[in-house]
Amino acid sequence: MSLTVAAGIDAGKAFLDLAIACGSDRQRNRSIRVENSAQGIEKILEVLSGNAAKRVILEAIGPYAAQLVRALLQAGYEVGLVNPKRIKAFREAEGKRAKTDRLDAQLIARFGLVMSDTLRPVPSEDQLAAKALAARRRQIVEMITMEKTRLKQASEPLVMASHRSAIKALSGERKAIEAELERRLTNDPEIALKRDCLMSMPGIAEQTSSTLLTEMPELGTLNRHAIAGLAGLAPHPDRSGLNPGRNAISGGRPCVRAALYMAALAAIRHNPRMKRDYQALRDQGKPAKVAIIAIARKLLVMANALVRDQQKYDPDKNTP
Repeated sequence: MSLTVAAGIDAGKAFLDLAIACGSDRQRNRSIRVENSAQGIEKILEVLSGNAAKRVILEAIGPYAAQLVRALLQAGYEVGLVNPKRIKAFREAEGKRAKTDRLDAQLIARFGLVMSDTLRPVPSEDQLAAKALAARRRQIVEMITMEKTRLKQASEPLVMASHRSAIKALSGERKAIEAELERRLTNDPEIALKRDCLMSMPGIAEQTSSTLLTEMPELGTLNRHAIAGLAGLAPHPDRSGLNPGRNAISGGRPCVRAALYMAALAAIRHNPRMKRDYQALRDQGKPAKVAIIAIARKLLVMANALVRDQQKYDPDKNTP
């Protein structure tokens, strides 16, 4: 019977630390450090092939592992990305305090053995490119907002002209990024179909659909509870003993949650069913923000179902 083997890699700017963890053969456990370069990646592939490791785990953080991830996927390995917070919690659960790159790699490998059913799949090259464009657009929009705020506070003509020039340049960059993102989303038939399904929904237009497609590629593949938790829109109870506690959302992907929050506001204003659901929550004594989050969660659950079934929104059939 073959051994259960997993590899963990701690990726840094200069080095890659690899650790192999075996379920029942501790003597085969090993760690190596190589440079984060093409030669170092070749060495890692060589070590992996000699240890029967088919699953490779990395922390989902930073761009330093991009080249390595591509090489691993091309070599046929199962690559999983794990939230760094979970790795940290796993260290605490083991009662460990020491932290080095080598120890982190060993920890990630052990996590891959114990938590083998919780790995997040790696997005494709096209998904990564679209996500990078969407992230850049958000950055530019934030910079434009800051420049507009500074312009309102400025009084010196030269400074005001500088702010206007910066706003104009940034607006041009934003349009270029948006055009390229739009081209990528419309040229892919599968993504274009998903986008049509999303944009048929109340409150969801081009920007929100782009955010959902680039930041949540899992849309349509998970159940309603998992997709709500992934977006940070699932309420988590916090109760103990006689304390009644409360339910609150936490975690998830902030950019998705923010986009759905704005979509919920639009849906509440313009969709009679959503407006009725929102008012019902308010009549129950729910604060406005809680009611809006509930509508955002309904939109996400409905979007997940429409993408899964490849159907457009029908107000007579689809119930959020």
